[in-house]
Amino acid sequence: MKAIVCSKIGSIDDLTVGDLPKPSPGPGEVLVQVKAAALNFPDVLMPEGKYQYAGEPPFAPGMEAAGIVAELGPGVSGVSVGDRVAVHPWVGCFAEYVVSPVDWLFRLPDEMDWKTAAAFCLTYGTIRHALVDRGELKAGESLLVLGASGGTGLAAIEGGKALGATVIAAASSAEKLAVCKGRGADILINYAEGPELRHQVKEATGGQGADVIFDSVGGDFSQQAIRSINWGGRMLVIGFAAGSIAQLPANHILIKQIELVGVAYQGFSRRMPDKSRANMAEMFDWWQQGKLHPHIGGIYSLDTGIDALKAMRDRKAEGKLIIEIG
Repeated sequence: MKAIVCSKIGSIDDLTVGDLPKPSPGPGEVLVQVKAAALNFPDVLMPEGKYQYAGEPPFAPGMEAAGIVAELGPGVSGVSVGDRVAVHPWVGCFAEYVVSPVDWLFRLPDEMDWKTAAAFCLTYGTIRHALVDRGELKAGESLLVLGASGGTGLAAIEGGKALGATVIAAASSAEKLAVCKGRGADILINYAEGPELRHQVKEATGGQGADVIFDSVGGDFSQQAIRSINWGGRMLVIGFAAGSIAQLPANHILIKQIELVGVAYQGFSRRMPDKSRANMAEMFDWWQQGKLHPHIGGIYSLDTGIDALKAMRDRKAEGKLIIEIG
């Protein structure tokens, strides 16, 4: 089968478009004919050996996809060949076929197209788990979203608005912030200009600071953001797109009674598949109500998909990048 192939751990510059054996589903797994796959930042990190989970070369990167069930493994029930589904097996999706555990399979609403479906589950599954399960975000609270113009950031804006929060979007350019405004952000902060991020957040919140911080960036921005949090606030650690892991001040966490909360969606969905399915059902309902609109920032083919990975690596992507396959 045709795929984007990682033959060795090193760099995405080493990726090629080639052939891999068509996989077969094992017990509790399904084989999916991929129609579209979506990029996530770990897809850049895996070929570099910088992510906590990785494939064994040669493998196809790609954490999530949408397509048609082509074959069932032993013991699989509740799904049929021909069903339209989204899956997030965490690796293997940038290919014509991918195998996924049935626990990471979600049947799609009839009216959802392939590109939207490919971009949906990991992003909005993470958002639901982060904001509701872990952050307990309430109506009337303020939510600061770092890296707000990325696919996960834009979804966090939509999720915050759906929950009734005041959303503060932080990004690095006026163009990116305009995209955030279009997704419903109430307050826009350009952290490439003006005072430090923490001062801008304090000013935007009347000196109180943000109640919840959605941090998928890390590095110096985490350091600044935690100093802009409200007393008793919750800081959600989603990832480290900036490339470095912040060393956060324990004394500040103590004095302001900050809850520093890890959000590892992969571990959650593996350990609690029933809860993950219930969360996804709620997200599909929100989508059908018009509350969620995945922002597709670019569409590629398998032949040009490596360019998409390079765009994500070079911070040139807004929203979700899609590789159309079927």
